[in-house]
Amino acid sequence: MKTVFLAVFFVSTAIHLYASAKKNAKLRNITKPLILLALLGFYIAAARAPATAILLALVFSWLGDVLLIPKGTKWFTAGGIAFMISHAFFILGYSKDVVFSAVPPALILALGVFFAATVGVIFRRLKPHLPKALFYPMFLYLLINGAMNCFAIFRWISLGSSAGLVTAIGAALFFVSDCTLFFVRFNKDSRMKTHFLVMLTYSLGELLIVLGLL
Repeated sequence: MKTVFLAVFFVSTAIHLYASAKKNAKLRNITKPLILLALLGFYIAAARAPATAILLALVFSWLGDVLLIPKGTKWFTAGGIAFMISHAFFILGYSKDVVFSAVPPALILALGVFFAATVGVIFRRLKPHLPKALFYPMFLYLLINGAMNCFAIFRWISLGSSAGLVTAIGAALFFVSDCTLFFVRFNKDSRMKTHFLVMLTYSLGELLIVLGLL
């Protein structure tokens, strides 16, 4: 069964990416909810004992996808809240494998500074293009995504395995996807005009996160 879910994931992702490149909104809206739904099914079928936190993280990611389909600030905000909750559950899921005594304090500090600085630079560029009401909520959201990345890296160091690295790479792609989405959605002067890169990095990121957890 897990092979069927994985096949649905790849097929729906491929069609969605084609629709994104062609700016086919109708086809994008049809295929978008299938991507995380298939990945959720794959995780349930493949995991010996699916972790509740990871299940909830994937459910809220799926909900975020669905809420971002309609246009409008209210829908964008609702989708952002769903993804924020998703990141919190990913952090909770990673935490059970984190041994903080194995993580150098200097690395914790360096990662915190890196993600805070990166978010600051991104929002400095975005500020002229963002609605004032969304600036600080989006800033907080991306910081939480950065925190999710930090815990993925802490898990990698704690496990010392390729599985940890795979999830950390997936988390990084998720961060890139969100940054790209903000520019595509709000910066009309950006060179990125379609959601192709957004969804490529997002879909691949979520897949790698799950594979590393499995």
